[in-house]
Amino acid sequence: MQELGLIFRALLRNKVGALLISLQIALTLTIMVNAIFMMQQRSEQMLRPSGLDEANIFYLSNTVFAQDYNQQVYLEDDLALLRQTDGVVDAIQINAIPMSGGGWSMGLQTEAGEDKDSTGVAVYMVDDHAINAMGLELLAGENFSQTDIEWRASSQNNWPAKTIISKAMAESLFPDDWQSALGKTAYINQAEPMQITGIVKALQAPWNGWSGVERSMLVPYKMETTGGRFMIRTEAGRRDELMPIIEKALSESNKGRIIRRVTTMDDTRERSYRGHNAVNKILTSVIAVLTLITGFGIVGLAMFSINRRTKQIGTRRALGATKGQIMSFFMIENLMISSFGVLLGVAGAIGLNIWLVSTFSMAPITPGLILTGVIVLFVVGQIAVLYPAMKAAKISPAIATRTA
Repeated sequence: MQELGLIFRALLRNKVGALLISLQIALTLTIMVNAIFMMQQRSEQMLRPSGLDEANIFYLSNTVFAQDYNQQVYLEDDLALLRQTDGVVDAIQINAIPMSGGGWSMGLQTEAGEDKDSTGVAVYMVDDHAINAMGLELLAGENFSQTDIEWRASSQNNWPAKTIISKAMAESLFPDDWQSALGKTAYINQAEPMQITGIVKALQAPWNGWSGVERSMLVPYKMETTGGRFMIRTEAGRRDELMPIIEKALSESNKGRIIRRVTTMDDTRERSYRGHNAVNKILTSVIAVLTLITGFGIVGLAMFSINRRTKQIGTRRALGATKGQIMSFFMIENLMISSFGVLLGVAGAIGLNIWLVSTFSMAPITPGLILTGVIVLFVVGQIAVLYPAMKAAKISPAIATRTA
């Protein structure tokens, strides 16, 4: 206790420097904990399953410019060509690509009427090959049959009688029992009935920043369009081999259109979450810089304190203080400064997180993360003061005999 009192009185003689370091530690902890929390959330978002067999899927754009182009006939020819290609598992025409940033959304509701609440859902127009071509897992119900598929003109507004939805969409429509969604009727355009005939485990929407990113639906349509997309799933490991082959085959099979933008789902995921990666890198840099600044600040304060107390340290050494005692003096001194800073930092971290939760609807921070931040800063503080403490321990007792 006597040693602690001596350390505390020494801190009071340089309270401004100690307070500044404590505030630096508090600021670092506040920012560090919340930054790591935001990084964790973004990392979790980036790891969300799309529901697709991403490693073996690519897609391309089919842009028609010919005037006498029979869209129905040529679409069937294209799909036959793709599906018969060696190494292709399956292929479909599709209106939008998961995680691509562009697509179609509608509202579904469990009761018809303008006054009823609806839930937003991403819409994928596909045929009966979609589940196989996309690599989706059907949890309940059944796939579309060939007779369910309708042709949709570009100006068409009505919807087919059946739909397959994602589990997340089923949970939104029937939160008490998502499995009960199977066979139920949902309403699109406020009044048009659609029977839910299947539920897939996962299928991401095209927009990764959307709160309903996992709410999606498949509708049985082939589209009469001059600007469609084909999604192709290949046998494992053959995607890159087949991409140029299929692009060339489609280009040569019909000269009335252009095949372009051949893209893998892996590239689409990387591009979709590029912003998340960039923010995580920036936050990592901020944390590293703040931690380094805090560490150097601790080193600077300790060196300043040692330089001011060189003769005092020499006197203690002359009176029998060991090198270990001198080192422990400065280590404990730093621990006291860090403790005050950490207490302020914990309050700041919680306060900032409360503001983030209320402003951006983020999840609350976890106590474990705060504890981790506290431990890290205590360790950083002890490492930072280690060199100055060792230098102080090397001060010779002879220093005490020298005059100022």
